[in-house]
Amino acid sequence: MEAIKETNFKFKGQTGFYRGKVRDVYYFGDKMAMVATDRISAFDVVLPRAIPDKGRVLNQIAAFHLAETKEIVPNWVIATPDPNVAVGYKCNAFAVEMVVRGYLAGHAWREYKLGKRKICGVTLLEGLKENDQLPHPIITPTTKASVGHDEDISKEDIISRGIVSTADYEALEDYTLKLYAKGTALAAARNLILVDTKYEFGKNNGKIYLIDEVHTPDSSRYFYKEGYEQRQRVGEQQKQLSKEFVRQWLIENGFQGKEGQQVPEMTDEIVKGISERYKELYSLVMGSALQPVNYSNIMERIEVGIVNSIN
Repeated sequence: MEAIKETNFKFKGQTGFYRGKVRDVYYFGDKMAMVATDRISAFDVVLPRAIPDKGRVLNQIAAFHLAETKEIVPNWVIATPDPNVAVGYKCNAFAVEMVVRGYLAGHAWREYKLGKRKICGVTLLEGLKENDQLPHPIITPTTKASVGHDEDISKEDIISRGIVSTADYEALEDYTLKLYAKGTALAAARNLILVDTKYEFGKNNGKIYLIDEVHTPDSSRYFYKEGYEQRQRVGEQQKQLSKEFVRQWLIENGFQGKEGQQVPEMTDEIVKGISERYKELYSLVMGSALQPVNYSNIMERIEVGIVNSIN
């Protein structure tokens, strides 16, 4: 099994490089090329082994959804010259992630279960069960940490601390709710429920752009629509499509990214299983199977794709 753990290109005209948790980013003045590697992170920690095909799964799902939402808000992508590459505008990212939730799941549920009834300044009703649909979608932003853990933050704190101006934040809120409505409709067409997701935005020449990936299983949580109401009624766990299965495997093996904890061993069997799940996620979200690729020349293919798009 082949996987892209990292890239180390040196391009003519390259003005910078940044290695994120799962992406390698090459800068060319006001443009950038983002390589979706097969690295995988959970609880803000990059896991020791890369997952074959994960990068292209996420990059292609994101490319599709960015194209489908560009009428709502302009996005950073100019071209996707390779299954693992997106090329677009370099934007100054807002230091918040706009998390939007239509259901009480994941982190929000874990906080609710601890007794919290206000998350990021948003008050939640009493008597909710895990995975219940909320009366209306809510926005629960987080700070965007360059290192370490992102943290929940309220709209009021974002504005009072000058992280985002009032006018810009209200624009981000509007875009977020419209994008979530579009994502919900796209999911429904695949018989899925878009439970929660996050959007990131930036500015280029004073204009707001949607950046990063959109509606992927790493940035979003999906439920199977068929049987959702029955499972809620009888208290069964929902069938879901997201990276939550990786987080659950880590939790079950004593890891949540806390100090002193060790990542459990990622055997070949575990890595293959995660890879297969990502390919399954692709087929369900996109409505077609992920096609195999030749890994023997993958670095050359990525390099040529970037060169041809930047020049």
